[in-house]
Amino acid sequence: MPLPAHTSTLCPMKSVPLFRFTRLRLLLLLVLTTGTDTLPASNQSPTLSAVRSSIEKSLPLLTSSAVQSAERRSCFTCHHQALPMLTLVEARHQGFRIEETVLQDQIHHTTAHLHRGLENYLTGSGQGGRADTAGSALWALEKTGYNRDPLTAAVASFLIRWNDDTPYWAPQSDRPPTEGSRFTSTFLALRGLAGYGTENQQDAITKRRAAALDWLVATPPTTTEDSVFRLQALVLAGASDRHRADAARHLSRLQRDDGGWAQLPGAESDAYATGSALVALHDAGEIPTRSSVFTRGLQFLIQSQQPDGSWHVVSRSVPIQDPYDSGFPHGKDQFISAAATAWATRALLRASP
Repeated sequence: MPLPAHTSTLCPMKSVPLFRFTRLRLLLLLVLTTGTDTLPASNQSPTLSAVRSSIEKSLPLLTSSAVQSAERRSCFTCHHQALPMLTLVEARHQGFRIEETVLQDQIHHTTAHLHRGLENYLTGSGQGGRADTAGSALWALEKTGYNRDPLTAAVASFLIRWNDDTPYWAPQSDRPPTEGSRFTSTFLALRGLAGYGTENQQDAITKRRAAALDWLVATPPTTTEDSVFRLQALVLAGASDRHRADAARHLSRLQRDDGGWAQLPGAESDAYATGSALVALHDAGEIPTRSSVFTRGLQFLIQSQQPDGSWHVVSRSVPIQDPYDSGFPHGKDQFISAAATAWATRALLRASP
């Protein structure tokens, strides 16, 4: 059973007329099918049953690991709260059964962490992880439907002030790929402000968004992580069709012969880079899941999934905290593997109507 086209957008820009999205979609389809003929096509597009089976294997693992991580550590994390929360919400939208109590517990865990740093947000210093923590927490809360309140307003005010002497937001630490890219931090800050910026903050947000747009357009990416989040940030910043299409072209050309993406030029393809690239290309330009770029990426993900439902990605960052067992497989690689599994599942969900 071939995959149907799927064109839902999780981060719509309501102020942009529909005809712009139509023109952009056509432009990106031409871009993404140009220059890929030299790549060997997959033997067959993955079936819908194969896609859903892969998702059904990964969701219980993401769920249980998020629970165990929250039980072991009081802090909010991108790899065990933000990305799993996004994945669970999207899975629910696609008809998969999720444990609602787990999702509510994750919302409480996230807001409790932000509340502990409320005074620091109000004074402009934030919490550990700075823009990455604040932005990803607001992004996850937004997708769960969490209402605006004084807490989200305080976190948004911090994002407006943080790194306000630069046109971008910078990461606090260097733990690639999830922390270390200015493009990722900038996207997360823009995402958080788009979801929870208050009416009184709009002038300041507009100013920062305009500065970020100029920087995004002028600054070339150097890694796949850069390329993924540069594309997503360009959408949030209101970039032109041409600049978004150029960014999509650059990201699509990083696809390997095996259908996947690698984090670095000399590295092998992995689920983190592949899943995040597919999500960015789809969400930013409504790339159909039946396109060759997408189906080849899906094939890579399905074929590289572990029997336990996870995707194993080897960590390349130097730990800055004492490790703990989150209940996710792969030992010292469990945090990046959890993030990779969430990204891979989110990509597969876009092919599951």
